[in-house]
Formats: sequence, C-alpha cells, structure tokens
Amino acid sequence: MISGWAVSYLGKMADVQAYPEGVRVGDERLIQVTEPAAEQIGKLREREQKGDLLRVKITGGGCNGLSYKLRFIATPKAGDIVIESHGERIVVDSKSALYLRGMTLDYSSALVAGGFKFHNPNAKASCSCGESFAV
Repeated sequence: MISGWAVSYLGKMADVQAYPEGVRVGDERLIQVTEPAAEQIGKLREREQKGDLLRVKITGGGCNGLSYKLRFIATPKAGDIVIESHGERIVVDSKSALYLRGMTLDYSSALVAGGFKFHNPNAKASCSCGESFAV
C-alpha cells in the first residue's frame, strides 16, 4: 500500500492506482537522470513503444562482474521502486537498488564513446566501455 505522502508526491507521476500493491516511491537519492539522458529516454520510448517506464537493472556479467540493463516496461512489479527525475519515471528492483544508490544516468551524443553513461559512486572498478562494474 502506498502511503498518503507518496500519493501526493506521485500525483504528477501518473495514475498511482495503476501500480500494483508493494510498489514503493523513491527519489533522486537513488538515481538521478540528467536532462540529456531524459531527452534521449523520451526519444527511445517513442520509438520503442513498449512502456512508459524505464527499468534500470543490475545483472551478473560483463568485464567486471556486474552490468547495467535498460528496458522499457508498462507496469512495475511488487517490490519495485519508482523514481521520477527530469520528468522520466525510472523503475528499480530492490536488489539492484543496493548497487545503484546515488547513481547519475547521463547521456552523451558524441560520435565516439557516446550513449548512456552510468556515474555510479558504488562502483570500485569499471570497464572502459562503462557498461559493467565491480563493487
């Protein structure tokens, strides 16, 4: 059940009642999205048309043991945390949240090494491509 303060906070985030029970509300202390990243997320959401929420997940794999996965979803699941940053709604599962706390999701349109950039203060090491890390 979402508390009263969360409902008022989520008023601008879409229809709160559409979320399943057990979905929690987070804030930018978990993940912050920069303006360039928010713009790119909006463009990709329009192109993909798979859902309005961007799921950020940590999975095993990559050069350093853990990697970032991004995908659009329509509805969060119980146990998920929904964050709004620069008008974009980000969904994180509770396990991934342990690795993501304080992360900034940025975007670079540079021809070389462009794309989404994960600035994660919890990463002790990361690969040169920036898509995997170790804690």
